Order: sequence, then C-alpha cells, then structure tokens
Amino acid sequence: MTARAFPPGFLFGAATAGHQVEGDNSTSDTWFAELVTPTVFKEPSGRACNSYELWAEDLELAHGLGLSAYRFSVEWARIEPLEGEFSEEALAHYEAILDRCHELGLQPIVTFNHFTSPHWFAMRGSWLDPEAPALFARYCDRVMEAFGDKIGIAVTMNEPNLSRLLTWIGLPDFVHDLERATLQAASEAAGVPRYRLANVMLPEDMDAMAAGMTAGHLAGKAAIKARRPELPVGLSIAIVDDVVDGDDASVRDRKRSEVYEHWLRLARDDDYVGVQNYEQVHYDGEGRVPLPEGTARNDMGSAIEPSSLAGAVRYAYDVAGVPVLVTEHGVSTHDDTLRAGLIEPALAGLLDVIDEGVPMWGYLHWSLLDNFEWIFGYEGQLGLHSFDHETFVRTAKPSAEVYAAIVRAGGLLG
Repeated sequence: MTARAFPPGFLFGAATAGHQVEGDNSTSDTWFAELVTPTVFKEPSGRACNSYELWAEDLELAHGLGLSAYRFSVEWARIEPLEGEFSEEALAHYEAILDRCHELGLQPIVTFNHFTSPHWFAMRGSWLDPEAPALFARYCDRVMEAFGDKIGIAVTMNEPNLSRLLTWIGLPDFVHDLERATLQAASEAAGVPRYRLANVMLPEDMDAMAAGMTAGHLAGKAAIKARRPELPVGLSIAIVDDVVDGDDASVRDRKRSEVYEHWLRLARDDDYVGVQNYEQVHYDGEGRVPLPEGTARNDMGSAIEPSSLAGAVRYAYDVAGVPVLVTEHGVSTHDDTLRAGLIEPALAGLLDVIDEGVPMWGYLHWSLLDNFEWIFGYEGQLGLHSFDHETFVRTAKPSAEVYAAIVRAGGLLG
C-alpha cells in the first residue's frame, strides 16, 4: 500500500560520473594529478569500477531497481583527447549508452563536465584560460552533433561551487598545503606555468575560476540549445542545508552569499537547477554549532540528517525560482544500515516540499556504485552497490532494495 505517492512523471534515478567509475581515464587532468609527486590524491583511480567496459551491466543494475532515470557523464578527455581532435570511438561509446538507456526506459541525464577535463585543457590553465568557455562550447557542440537528440536532460557542469564550499568545511591545513604542492608538481611535470584542475583549487584562483566556469556554463548552454532548443539544460550545485540556531543568522547568511548565491542566481535563466545535498550544518552568531554527543555521523563527521535534503531544495528554489532536480543525494558511510535508514525519510521531506508547491523533476541517488571519491580515493563508500576491486563483480547492498521498494510503489509505503 502506498501511503504517499509522488506525482506522475517524477524521476527516480541513480547517478555516476565518468572518471569515478570508468577507469583508465588516462588523457584527463585528474589522472595526471593523481600520479605526480607529491599528490593530494590518496591513491590513483586506476581501473575504478571498470565501467567503461561494464557500462551495460551498470544499466541493468539501474533497470533492476526499477529506476526511470540514470545520470552519467561524458568524459571530455576521452572525446577530445588532444586539442581539436575528437574521438569517433568515444562518441560512439557514449551513444551506445544512450541507446541502451532508452531501451531500458531510463531517462538519460548527461553531465558534460563532471570536474574532469582533458590534460591539454589543464595545461592551458583550465578555467583560468580566457579561451576556456569557447573550448568548452566547441566540445558541447560536438557532443550534441553526435547524439544530442538522445539526451533527456543536460547538466553543463557539476558543482562549480565545491571548492568555495570546502573553505567552510574546515579541512586540515596540511590538505591545503598538499593541494598547492600537487598543482606545483603537476605544472612542473607538464612543463607549464600553471596546471589547474576544477576540483583542486587554490584560494587565490577561486574568483577567476568561478568567472571562467560561469562563462563556460553560459557558452556550453548556448551551444547545446543551438543544436536542440527544447532540451532542458542546467547545472548542479553543492548545497548544504545551513540551519540557524537562535536569532543571529549572520554567519549562515555570509556562507550563503559566498558559496551558493551566485550560482543560484545564474540558474534563474536555466530550465532547472540541480541540487546536490549530503549534510546539514547548524550555525549561530559565532559560527558552526557542535553536534550533540551520540549523533549519527557520515565519514566527514557531519550529522546524518534526512531533513537536510528538503531544506536544501527549499533554499535553492527560493533563490533560483526554477524547477528543481535532485542530481545527487546520499551519505558517505561504511554502515549501509545508515544509508538504508536515510532514504525514506529524506524522500518524505521531498514530498513535503512538493506539497508546498515547489516544482520537482526527480531524485537521483548518489551513487549507483561505490567509486573513486577524488582525493579520498576508494575510502568513501556512497554506493547502493559495492564492487570487488579485482573481479569488478557488483553486489547490491540492503539500501538498494529499500530504494527499489519505494520506486516500485511510486511513493512511500504505508
């Protein structure tokens, strides 16, 4: 019995990203930075989940959960491994994924740039390069020419605000020192003055990188719309549910101004805004409020709070004023019972938001698979499925069935 149903057409899905699952993304900037010395990356991505070969199996996993959407990224580094040279093999590979999505009834949600870019693009300074937006638009145009008619929803770029958000997380100083040393080592190894990545960013570069990514989003969107004006286009934004304790909202509001508001205002001219939420943080007038003893925490030390998703969505809609698609939501934990226990109450919060009148397109759980979590390597576990790092056999976790039961019912169970 379904006690509370989601509206017709609401998308239930799962998300992945190319570099994090495909493996051997050897023409990318991140692959290069993983292998320099010193490096902030805990370990190399290597073969990851071997999804470049096993993508059809991954789609069957999504289909087996009853999902209606699958988010994945096309890898710019594979499609344009050398500047101005496009790989027909890579384009055909991603087109095959799209074809299979349609055969399985999965709405394909395609991210054009999920942090990783080609090695040559990083050698030019990444988004600091004045030509970066035009280069990104050229790539977007080539993708659209090849298979744009098969994409369901387009995401230009993933979490362009992440580095700014991380300045509020309180990462240890040694991590920031190691990031700087990594970029220096990569610059020296590549023989360029400034080798740059979108998710290993120096404080002094953040404003200029944000300006480059803003222009990149606009140029990419224009290129996509030029080929297919009706295709929904947006970007995804990392949003913590920032809650005020007491009556002094000054710290919370300063964080919102620094981290989210530029991107949410940018999204006002998009077809939707992608919200990516993993945590809730409380602030008073002095700063972050410590968690009570005994609070269930994720691997980053934040509270596992199901209501955070609804809070982030409300805030995003209040500022952007366009429909919302939850492009990522989940929890980093080795204890799958915590993940299984998060999904239903978080979705109940989304139903509350829908009842309040917020237009919601869907919910995508991060992630379909445990995968390579950037500087943390394979330590973080956010998947509905685990995988064997030698055989690459996928194994469903109990949380997968919890999610599948809700999807099959079309809503929350009574």
